[in-house]
Amino acid sequence: MESVCIEIPEKIAFSLKIPKSELQERLRTELAIRLYQKGILGFGKARELASLNKWLFQEILAKENVPVNYDAEELEKDLKTMERL
Repeated sequence: MESVCIEIPEKIAFSLKIPKSELQERLRTELAIRLYQKGILGFGKARELASLNKWLFQEILAKENVPVNYDAEELEKDLKTMERL
């Protein structure tokens, strides 16, 4: 699997108010939130980038006051899923 790496200068990384042990996870989550918020990445891929389940990602979006885009296509998909259950 190919990936894209973003280099963050050490000077900037050390100035972040994030413990070093949480740095990679937090930056991926922050990136996922912002890309989703700007409509650059859909919900599923954004939560995948953040390595979070659907419910936890929705919770984080709510805390960040980022509205969840829920269109008719997603509603139809969810209704079909509920019918199968």
